[in-house]
Amino acid sequence: MARKPRDFDAELQALMDKAKKVKNQKTVQLGELVQLTGADTLPLEALAGALLAAVDQSKSAPDTLARWTEQGQSFFQGSTKRGKKASTGDTAP
Repeated sequence: MARKPRDFDAELQALMDKAKKVKNQKTVQLGELVQLTGADTLPLEALAGALLAAVDQSKSAPDTLARWTEQGQSFFQGSTKRGKKASTGDTAP
C-alpha cells in the first residue's frame, strides 16, 4: 500500500494558527491579571517601571522571586483578600 503524502504546509499553518491563538490568550490573561490586582489604576509608565524593576531584582536576588511566587500562588488560591491587596498597592517588596 502506498502512503498518503503529508501536507506539511497545512500542518505548519495549523501549528502557526495554534501558536497565535495561545499568544493571544496569554495577552488576554495578562490584561485580566492586571485588572484583578488593581494595577490598572497605576499610570502605564509606573506599571512598566515596576515590572522592569521586578525583572532586574529577580536576577540579582532569587530569594525575592521565590517570595513573590509564594505571594502569587496565594493570590490565585484566594487565601489573601484581593480587595486589600489592590487597595494598598503592595505589589513588590
